[in-house]
Amino acid sequence: MSDPSDPSDPGASSGSSGLPAIAGPDDIITRLDASDYLADDGLATALYLAVTLGQPLLLEGEPGVGKTAAAKAMATALGAPFIRLQCYEGLAPNEALYEWNYQRQLLSIRLAESRGEKLDDTDLFTDEFLLERPILACVRHRGPTPPVLLIDEIDRADDEFEALLFEFLGESSITIPELGTFTAATPPVVVLTSNRTRELHDALKRRCLYHWIDFPDPTRAAAIVRRNVASASEPLIAKATDFVGRVRAQDLDKAPGLAETIDWVAALSALGAADFTREDALRTIGAVAKTPDDRAVVAEALADDPSEAADTGDAGGSGVASADGSRRDQPDAGNTAAPMTVAGSASGAATGSDGYDSDIYDKESQQPKHPGIAGEAAPGGGVLRPRTPASGDPT
Repeated sequence: MSDPSDPSDPGASSGSSGLPAIAGPDDIITRLDASDYLADDGLATALYLAVTLGQPLLLEGEPGVGKTAAAKAMATALGAPFIRLQCYEGLAPNEALYEWNYQRQLLSIRLAESRGEKLDDTDLFTDEFLLERPILACVRHRGPTPPVLLIDEIDRADDEFEALLFEFLGESSITIPELGTFTAATPPVVVLTSNRTRELHDALKRRCLYHWIDFPDPTRAAAIVRRNVASASEPLIAKATDFVGRVRAQDLDKAPGLAETIDWVAALSALGAADFTREDALRTIGAVAKTPDDRAVVAEALADDPSEAADTGDAGGSGVASADGSRRDQPDAGNTAAPMTVAGSASGAATGSDGYDSDIYDKESQQPKHPGIAGEAAPGGGVLRPRTPASGDPT
């Protein structure tokens, strides 16, 4: 007969939750905040329902928005063991569910043969030779608090792998043909994450609660970065997160997420940067741009960053940031002709007492008196014309 109190016994029934009492979503926010994870009301509500209802939670969102970190923080907040299953293409059942210890089985067979004994299947396929993998380990967990299981990046696994999870996600159980069905005494807290590199099966989604994590606004992003990089200065955090928020709108191969923003600010802080400058940003650009094309786009955005230009006092002309972070000043576009002077200036040709060359330019209209002499009005009321060489100038 099955023993309901023994989670390793096939047919064991579910017991009490074993989790600490949670008052509601606000309590989840408080607990996660104590674990240095800032959750909004939507995510907190989804996590609260997952714990209260005992249903798996599917978190989707762009890479780097905190899906994996949410599961880790949840385990810390609940004081529960954390078990992670990292998915990838070609992930096999024996790496996720369970596996038989074939080497030990073979040794047992040879030992029995040396004694003149014969072993059958019931001797070889027992709990003694069973190797637990992450999912079976959750089902057979014997501690007072059920674990938090993270099935990370489920979209990277093959389509067929999803079908292997249906029984576990729907019933918190696993069937092993040689032994029977194992059911968790206390259902684990299950969090699945996906970056939406492919569409997941509807059958999997039906077994899960669902929540989409958006990239946070600059204010919230700065608060999250501040929590993770306490050594960084306030101006550095504010300007770096604002820049990342704007550069994400560019045509990038991989838009930087919060994880990259945190890494970037940490790198800048490690270099002793107290503010967000173009030179320091280019030196650490590898923390936020992960491809050559993205590196070029981000570098161009840094060269055009108005906040950084204002801080460095740029006025007039333009600057080009080189790969090493130095800046080369260039003349304004269109200002590549011969040196120009404002008519009436001390460096121009001889002028009248009123500041205009009356032999060449009309004072009232500020236009050339003779055809073929080009001139244009200068800002402030002067006339731009080619500088007339003085008698002592070299030719």
